[in-house]
Amino acid sequence: MSDERDILLKYARDTWRSFTAMTSDIGLPADHLCRSVNGQWMTARYTSPTNIGTYIWSTVAAEDLGIVTNQEAIQRISQTLMTLNRLEREHGFFFNWYNPATGERINTWPVDGNSVRQYLSSVDNGWLATALILLRNSRTTFADSADSILSHMNFGFFYDAYNVDDPIAHPGQLWGGYDTTTKTFDNFHYDLLNTESRIASYVGIAMGDIPAEHYYRIYRTLPAEWDWQKQIPDGRTHTYFGMEVFEGHYVYRDKRIVPSWGGSMFEALMVPLFVPESIWAPTSWGVNHPLYIECQIEHGLKDMSSKYWGFSPANKPEGGYRVYGVDIIGTNPDGYPSNNDNTLVDRNNPLLCSSLYANGVVTPHASFLALPFFPYEALENLRLIVQDFEAYCQYGFLDSINIQSGRVSDCVLALDQGMIMAAITNVVHQNSLQYYFSNGMVEKAIRPLIAPEKFTAGRFSTQ
Repeated sequence: MSDERDILLKYARDTWRSFTAMTSDIGLPADHLCRSVNGQWMTARYTSPTNIGTYIWSTVAAEDLGIVTNQEAIQRISQTLMTLNRLEREHGFFFNWYNPATGERINTWPVDGNSVRQYLSSVDNGWLATALILLRNSRTTFADSADSILSHMNFGFFYDAYNVDDPIAHPGQLWGGYDTTTKTFDNFHYDLLNTESRIASYVGIAMGDIPAEHYYRIYRTLPAEWDWQKQIPDGRTHTYFGMEVFEGHYVYRDKRIVPSWGGSMFEALMVPLFVPESIWAPTSWGVNHPLYIECQIEHGLKDMSSKYWGFSPANKPEGGYRVYGVDIIGTNPDGYPSNNDNTLVDRNNPLLCSSLYANGVVTPHASFLALPFFPYEALENLRLIVQDFEAYCQYGFLDSINIQSGRVSDCVLALDQGMIMAAITNVVHQNSLQYYFSNGMVEKAIRPLIAPEKFTAGRFSTQ
């Protein structure tokens, strides 16, 4: 076990180095760090609330792991909080894009000069609020500053209250976001539970901004009559706290799975970096999380007939951002493919997976998300990636690898690096980040809410 700990600490030290390279003098991390053709590393000229959140919790993680001193951590976080307090906001929430060097709200996209939509994202603000709650609970020095920012972030703003006379239009779910120019919400809700957006739901419920019933207004699978989805779900209806919930599932091999939108790892497994869902809800998340990871592993090893697995949105090896996943465990009919050739499972024959997954792309951060559940498999997968590809550098793991061509991404993303830092710290340091966030108001509000639920996820009997 000491060898595994040493390996993880090395990964953490190198991953943290990327944050020191990405972060500006005013304490804002760039969205990513990329290596040019001449080998020079360049930072992106934009950042987001989620990126800022990843930097805050990664700084806390770095101190817990002994990578930085308490003095350095205080200096870094103080600078970030000072900058957050002067960033332009609306309705108490942060805009989607800022210049990390100046803190100015971005109106023109620095890459191509196009106009930027002025937008407040519910999930991005949810991740920043997660970092602030974690900070407040773990570092009393910053409690007042974190609370001051949080006090303006009322997530009830994004809540579309349930209307029994029109539940389709007003389903008791969160809007995706708000356009500050048109003064309108998006035309979609975050309607699936097994996605990263549930962090905003947890935060809003815990802060008292959103009624607890909201959790059971979100779909486990989309309604069976929505026949455009990837699979038509099976399941049963159960009542929790007076609300009827369709406990649906999809099928992959011998498993019944509560799906995500695209079948990616971070949709399902980023939230439990901070919320001990498997412990608080053993008959729902405690069943689904391990099975979901098994699907990812089996897709790589069996469907692809490769040695590698782990599929999640990332910087494409050939350049540009792309979503990757195991599409059969996602509801999106267009799929999050696991390869650049866009090979998707036939929705009419979901158990007949194609063997033609050329140019499959694995993403190292996906293995780190699996680490708390399958430590041996995750570490072995990472070992093989390091052994077989030039996928590791002074900043830790590069963002993705084309396992057929051997092409490796030239970038590291703040989001993915932040997931790596959180996962390592939880494994090495007694789930500290998970505890910092969930202890107190989050546990009081969320644990009894999610505890009774029983998903229909599981395995088919072989008898």
